[in-house]
Amino acid sequence: MDARLNFFTSPTAGKVLKQFMSVGKALKESALPAATQELVSLRVSQINGCAVCLDMHTKEAAAAGETSVRLALVAAWREATVFTEAERAALELAEEGTRVADGAGGVSDEVWERAAKHYDDDQLTALVLLVGFMNTANRMNIITQQPAGDYVAGQLH
Repeated sequence: MDARLNFFTSPTAGKVLKQFMSVGKALKESALPAATQELVSLRVSQINGCAVCLDMHTKEAAAAGETSVRLALVAAWREATVFTEAERAALELAEEGTRVADGAGGVSDEVWERAAKHYDDDQLTALVLLVGFMNTANRMNIITQQPAGDYVAGQLH
């Protein structure tokens, strides 16, 4: 499969992607736990069907020590016992934040309150920004049909 567009050969994309990737780097350095970041990135990418981001974040999470069981169960986190209450709250917020166009009316107060019980304002800010960042990355990759499977952990970080 060939991509429709090579972002790295476009002068415009080069300028924008440099800034976009700096946002991703800042989020990685935030106070939001790294494991939570990877789980949220995976869940958002599962919902959107972004193979590139699924490839990247599965490999990054595994390289950081995440278990194969937890990685396999992200899609069914509600029924899985391997996630903490804080992770479950983050995944729930990520799902509602990703599915805003599905007619659910956005993130409910109950979902927000569950997340706010586990994360301080700085971490919540990082979580919200991560959900938005991942949705943007997913859409860019899906629109341009970026191929997946060749990512090497640590490649972009």
